[in-house]
Amino acid sequence: MHPVETILALLVPTTVLAVVAKKISIPYPIVLVIGGSLLAFIPGLPSARLDPQLVFLLFLPPILYATAYFTSWRDFRDNLPSISLLAVGLVLATTAAVATAFHAVVPGLGWPAAFVLGAIVSPPDAVAATAIAQRLRLPRQIVTILEGESLVNDATGLVLLKFATAAAVTGTFSAGTAALEFVLVAAGGIVVGAAAGLLFARLERLLDDSVLAATASLLVCFVVYILAERLHASGVLAVVTAGLIQGRAVPRLWTPRMRVEATAFWDTVVFILNALIFVLIGLQLPSIVAGLSGLERGTVVDAIFATLAAAVGIRLLWMFPGAYLPRLLFPAYAARSPKPPGTWVLLVGWTGMRGIVSLAAALALPVATASGEPFPGRDLILIVTFAVIFATLVLQGLTLPAFIGWLGIGKDASAFQEERQARKALAEAALARIDTLAEEHVLPAHQIHPVRQEMVDRLRQLVRVDPEPDLPASTPERILWLRRESLDAQRDRLIALRQDEVIGDDVLHRLQHELDLEEMRIGR
Repeated sequence: MHPVETILALLVPTTVLAVVAKKISIPYPIVLVIGGSLLAFIPGLPSARLDPQLVFLLFLPPILYATAYFTSWRDFRDNLPSISLLAVGLVLATTAAVATAFHAVVPGLGWPAAFVLGAIVSPPDAVAATAIAQRLRLPRQIVTILEGESLVNDATGLVLLKFATAAAVTGTFSAGTAALEFVLVAAGGIVVGAAAGLLFARLERLLDDSVLAATASLLVCFVVYILAERLHASGVLAVVTAGLIQGRAVPRLWTPRMRVEATAFWDTVVFILNALIFVLIGLQLPSIVAGLSGLERGTVVDAIFATLAAAVGIRLLWMFPGAYLPRLLFPAYAARSPKPPGTWVLLVGWTGMRGIVSLAAALALPVATASGEPFPGRDLILIVTFAVIFATLVLQGLTLPAFIGWLGIGKDASAFQEERQARKALAEAALARIDTLAEEHVLPAHQIHPVRQEMVDRLRQLVRVDPEPDLPASTPERILWLRRESLDAQRDRLIALRQDEVIGDDVLHRLQHELDLEEMRIGR
């Protein structure tokens, strides 16, 4: 069987495993990493190798873009100091700690290879963090910090990886040059992403087809990434910035059908890419393990445990100063974002799962140095990376529910309260529009009443409203028109609530999705 046929065939059982995971309430990244590792034990499967640059181009832009799109800008901005300390400071600290631990166990590979591994495993994964945090219904501030950290820290980790890889390949490194280039690369990525995101928001006004809109959004994330990389800027930050801008623009520009179908499209794309990367690593595991024949098994085990201990340990040590120092140094930040309980901080420290970004980075390592020699410790770096991903996803991910219970962390009610407030505002907006139309005598009262009564009943669930007497039924066509008017009023009010920062983007997307589904049900 051709390797491509094998990969496509293996996606079928992988999808089945993900469905089973959903039934038993296990986040699907955990199942994917287990399924990928089991492929190494199936005899006769071909070895699949990808062009290293193709790994980054195919997998990172869509996953980061989709995650950024659904990230609440309000919450992201309010927690930016803590997110920055994790996404930049902790990544630097993790890279140094892992490099030190790895070099102590395998000194023969040298410091450049050790820093390569440190940069690879330093950033937690966006998809893993989001899938696990949302499935467990963690407090909103924790979810925001995890998502924000995993979006921005990819840029930090990949820039560090670039310099570490260059040092391993060429044997030269300059700390001053690296620091200056890091600032320029990051700033350039943000500028490119902002310009592309704003431009696409204008072009989206011309799109009125769901397929074209979804396809365009997918192509844009690739174009933004390629353009930024060609300009020697951060493609990761460019895609994240464009995704955040799109998350603000799309709710105003796309039709209900476009939003619903595009959401389903992106969910499918992200899942397939995640499944595909774990299938690929599973197919490569036998050849990776074979490449370790020159090393003692004890050395490999020591390298895995040393790397894992350094990555998890430095994160736990970093969390408390990272959470509380910004609030001591910046009173305005402390007023905007109250100090989180110590149990929350400890939980964030335990949720540093690694995932697809680390896998893609490891797979993208060059095979040889500039002199033609094999890249130092490439197979060992790959197997250690996979072991860290497996341990953090499976061990930390599966123990999170028990850990949350042990810490006594309850569900956050802020999102529920915002949602309740927004639902009340939407019902009031619909009633106001219906009453205005009734005063203008656009329709007879007995035709207006059924739709109005539906809004009254909905509002009565939130506040006490006296029921009105029943009136005769109306014609179906007029009722549908009135329902659409009420939905338009609710949608306008929902956008206004988000613009006024009364609600976050997560509440907006959830309620807008309900309105879109309702409008699709009645037809537009």
